[in-house]
This record gives sequence, C-alpha cells and structure tokens, in this order.
Amino acid sequence: MQWEIKWFMYIKDITPRYVLFLPNNDGKSPLDLFREHHQNLVKEGTDWLNHTSESCSVVAALIAGVAFTTSTTIPGGTQEGSGKPYLQRHPAFNMFALTSLLALCCSITSLTMFLAILSSRQQPRDFRKDLPLKLLLGLSSLFISISSILVSFSAAFFFVLKDSLEEVVFPLYAAAILPLTFYAVAQFPLYADLVRAIFKKDPQASNRESEKLII
Repeated sequence: MQWEIKWFMYIKDITPRYVLFLPNNDGKSPLDLFREHHQNLVKEGTDWLNHTSESCSVVAALIAGVAFTTSTTIPGGTQEGSGKPYLQRHPAFNMFALTSLLALCCSITSLTMFLAILSSRQQPRDFRKDLPLKLLLGLSSLFISISSILVSFSAAFFFVLKDSLEEVVFPLYAAAILPLTFYAVAQFPLYADLVRAIFKKDPQASNRESEKLII
C-alpha cells in the first residue's frame, strides 16, 4: 500500500494541478478513485498490521516484565550497611546492569509503538509513512530488547558458571545467540523492505504489480 501511495503522489506532482479536481463521467475525482480501488489493499494491510502488532506487543510485554524482574535482582547481593552490590566493580556486573536497563527501556518503547499502531485510525494516508515508521521503530526496539535480555542473562550466569563450568561458558553463550540469529535472519527481509519504503523517495512497482509482470 505504501508504494501505491508513493505512485499516486508521484503522478500528482507531475500532473497539472487543475486536472486533480476534474471528475470523471461518474463524478469521481482521482482521489476518490484511488480510495475506491485500494479498499481491499487497505483492509489487507490493516489486518496484517494488527495481527503483527498484537503478536509483537505480547512478546514486548513479556520481555518488559522479565527485564524489570532481572533489573531489581542484583547478582551476589548487597552490602548490609551501604546497600551497594558486592560485585559492582566487576565488568560482568556492569554489563548486567546496563543491558537489563536497556532491555526494559526498549521493550517498553516497542510496546508503545505497537499499541500506537493498534490504536491508530489506519487511514490510507497513514500507510505512506506514519504506520511503517511506527512498525520499524517497534521491530527495532523489540530486537534490541531481545538482544539486551540475552546479554543480561549471560552476564548474570557468568558468576555461576565461571568457576564450576568455565570451559563451557562460551559455547553456552554461542548457543544462546542462535535464537537471536534466527530471528534476525527471518525478519531481515521485512526490515529491509520497511527501510527502503520509508526512506526511498522514488516509487517502485509494488509486489502485487511485480507478480503481474512476472505472470
């Protein structure tokens, strides 16, 4: 839908202005015809956006809850008198604290973006930049929050595994990164399409038009 709007705006810019207000034989303007012929595409885009936002918002809410719990749980405990963590000067503890906070902030940001999509009017003009940009920010924040929570868990378990299972620490960390890698590979085509559609000014043929040309 975004490319269709870009094409409409592109034709609008190169067309004499008075033509835009001329009705056809049925009394419909170019904008009326555009809305009429793209009703199904808007509905399909709306359904897909709502389904994606609902699924991702559930994941973001779960990560926010886990990140809040981990950020309030200090590895190694605190000193009785001052309340300072025993491991505050350890690099792994600093990594744990920073990534826990980052995961919490990014998950809340992601949840906010997806809720903004669900609560938006989702009019045809919103598909030009508003909705894709919110989706891009939501997916980016969700990916950062997932990455941060994995790093946070790895930093916390470092204190548990460094003495007893030191030889398997890094293989376990590598195994923990695999789900994140699979997620990144699976979402990369969508992410690339969103970036290209948002920041590319020149319109290109939509997927539907490309399929027609191939057929």
